Amino acid sequence: MLQEIINLQRTTVDALVKELETSKKEITFKAPTGSGKTYMMADFMNRVLDKYSNRIFIMSSLSKGDLARQNYEKFVEYKDKGDFTKLEPYLINSDIANEERLYIPLEYNVYVLPRDLYKKGSRLMEGAMTSFLDNFLMKKEIILIRDECHIATTNLDNIPFPNIKIINFSATPNIKRGQHPDVEIKVEDAENCKLIKTIEWGANTDDVTDAIKKFEEIKKDYRNLLGVNPCLIIQISNKDRADEELSNKIMPAINKTDLKWMLIVDDDKSCKSNDEVQKLPVAKWKDYAKSNNALIDIIIFKMVITEGWDIPRACMLYQVRNTQSKQLDEQVIGRVRRNPRLLDFETLTEKAQQLAMTAWIWGINEHKKVYGVKLYDEPTDITDNIKVKITKLKDLTEKIDFDLAEFLKKQNKANIYKDSIFDLARKLKQAENEVRDMIYSYATDYTKWWEAAKFTTEIAAKNKEYKCDYVQSMEVADTEVSFTLSSHYTDNGNYIIIGNWVWKRKDSANKFSFDSDAEKDWADILKELSQKAFTPITIGKIKKKEYAGSKNLLGEIITDTKINEKEIFLWGKNYVPNSPIKFEYYMIAKHSSYPDFIMKDKFGRIHIFEVKSVNKSNKYNFDKNIYEAKAEELGKCYKQASKITNQIFYLPIRGDKDNWQIKRFYQGGEDTIDEDMFIDFVKTEP
Repeated sequence: MLQEIINLQRTTVDALVKELETSKKEITFKAPTGSGKTYMMADFMNRVLDKYSNRIFIMSSLSKGDLARQNYEKFVEYKDKGDFTKLEPYLINSDIANEERLYIPLEYNVYVLPRDLYKKGSRLMEGAMTSFLDNFLMKKEIILIRDECHIATTNLDNIPFPNIKIINFSATPNIKRGQHPDVEIKVEDAENCKLIKTIEWGANTDDVTDAIKKFEEIKKDYRNLLGVNPCLIIQISNKDRADEELSNKIMPAINKTDLKWMLIVDDDKSCKSNDEVQKLPVAKWKDYAKSNNALIDIIIFKMVITEGWDIPRACMLYQVRNTQSKQLDEQVIGRVRRNPRLLDFETLTEKAQQLAMTAWIWGINEHKKVYGVKLYDEPTDITDNIKVKITKLKDLTEKIDFDLAEFLKKQNKANIYKDSIFDLARKLKQAENEVRDMIYSYATDYTKWWEAAKFTTEIAAKNKEYKCDYVQSMEVADTEVSFTLSSHYTDNGNYIIIGNWVWKRKDSANKFSFDSDAEKDWADILKELSQKAFTPITIGKIKKKEYAGSKNLLGEIITDTKINEKEIFLWGKNYVPNSPIKFEYYMIAKHSSYPDFIMKDKFGRIHIFEVKSVNKSNKYNFDKNIYEAKAEELGKCYKQASKITNQIFYLPIRGDKDNWQIKRFYQGGEDTIDEDMFIDFVKTEP
């Protein structure tokens, strides 16, 4: 698994554990579907139980289906694998004879409570739950986890829980019910570290035939490059319209192909398939279909897939039904965003990684406000004329004067065999991928493994020391890169009309959205600068006969008959999905910084901007200490990168009074300038 994914999940759980120590009675955790919510939930509970033996968890599953049992089985799996050994899970159930009284044993610390058991009149509510709680009230502190908390339930609220803490988990918490995220993994962060797929949106004019055609195009590559049989999911309406959609739209298109399909609905008798799976009980169909090697190409469903069914091989979604619900759309989109090669993603080729990280979606309502963008009409005019040198951090093994064997000789070997092999294995498992790989490469026999594993912490500290010394560890990547040909962004407001940068929206609109007020305002500054220079739309690599006498966007006649490199002025947002423009830095672990904007001025200089603000960018998700620490580390990274790439890096920081304090990193130096000084610098020929 990529280290960036491990780091994101660990730091998120760190934040959740920290929130538990506050005085808040209710905490909400938000993470996109496919980001490992169940794994992080288990990690969170394990850490708390390791620290506090007097605490227990009740994890209630609020969604339909068999989600509770799935969660329970995952918890057992994690414990058996040695990941979270403090968990003692128990699935509360009512599988007893009618004359027996339901009893919940008290020797466990994680109790999974299925949705159907706390309905009014259920056997659980006939006294078993009250008795269970009474037994623990004087002995344990109870923490209630509400999984899929966006789903309303009065039955759970009516259970006589004592004054306990509540942790809400959901990809779509309900803000109207006060579920404001205290800890959150943003979609962009999950995309950046390759935890979930980025989305390629189908045209509004496409029908199911177009979706099937696209599926058939990528199917062969999916099998050959990923070793996975892909899957197209088609969502139909719940009620009367379903039969019409099936008979008039879906099945006629599918029947023209040789693809295998299954229809899963609430009534088992109405479930159908043209595959051998039809010989199995319908209850087994989902388990079969979710396997990466399953031969089902198309799964047609109503609402039964929105929660609790993990199917990483699903890479396409065609929605026929009209939900009118942003929440439901986000839930179903999550079904096709899981990484199908999560555990060994780093072993894939670049082409395979790109394929694994793309989801194709049709039919989701406009309220999603996700817009596709692409480079202007002649994209090579842009990519040929703006080349960015990116940097990466070398491994500790590449350090000239470092040798692991010599390093281990210097360690204190007293009590080297004090720890058990299981303790050492757990310690090694928690280390960064690079540290683990280094140790396993060294460990040619059992003795060497024990010796190296014993000093995992010391090796990790040495690795961190080297990585943070950017003068030693940073190098320029072999290949220069440019803007990706296409990308997308989520509409977060903060609009600007822009017609003079590298991008255009796929719907041809020129209204662009930015993530924050600070980012929007900085884009305005760059826009003003570019309006006073030649633009990529008219300059580029235009042929001589088209170039002479043409006009730039300011209406000025261009009389030159050849292109002057210094007249080219290019700028654009560095949209993260698919972007190769990134710079590695180290903060707890290795990360990649994707700067907000890239600009090439008319003198040929490359300017790189990461916009910051001292104001809180998100009312419910802001940690000032982490924010400031990241800005400081990026500054160190950019300072060295400016020296070895000869590019100019900036951290524009907008203050409380909307004034700009701009940290500039140039040729290995650092200074602070204001907005006017920045504009003069860009305009002045070096």
